[in-house]
Amino acid sequence: MKKMITVMAVIALAASLAMSPAEARRGWGGGHSGGGYYDLTTAPGLNLNAEQVTKLNTLREAHLRDIKPLQDQMYSKRGEMRLLWLERTPDQKKILAVQKELQTLRDKLYEKGTTFRLESTKVLTPEQQAQAQINAYRPGRSYGYGKEMRGHGGMGMRGY
Repeated sequence: MKKMITVMAVIALAASLAMSPAEARRGWGGGHSGGGYYDLTTAPGLNLNAEQVTKLNTLREAHLRDIKPLQDQMYSKRGEMRLLWLERTPDQKKILAVQKELQTLRDKLYEKGTTFRLESTKVLTPEQQAQAQINAYRPGRSYGYGKEMRGHGGMGMRGY
């Protein structure tokens, strides 16, 4: 009975945390759901033609479909991890095993994100690629959560 309640709690947590397609389109710096992307179709100053926009949208949609199962697995594992930590006596071996699984999923998401980003830049002209690089690292675009890069050891953590 206890296992069934635990399984139901994990499923409910995963369902409540499932990302909607609108939330998935936040772009680079959208947190650590992994597999993020920088939407080049919204980048200022690129002057993309219709064919480029179509190709980029197709790549983005394929990427989102590709990473969705990994994101779902991550949400499920995060729920499982929370439940393990909430146990009266947390099981170190189980926690470390789930942590390892989470890291593996994160690595896969980042790899897919990198592949997507590289494929996306191939659609651009050399001039557009240069402009896209400038846009990707302009002030206000950060890896962490918001401009101050709080979370996960960003500069905001050091008080800069």
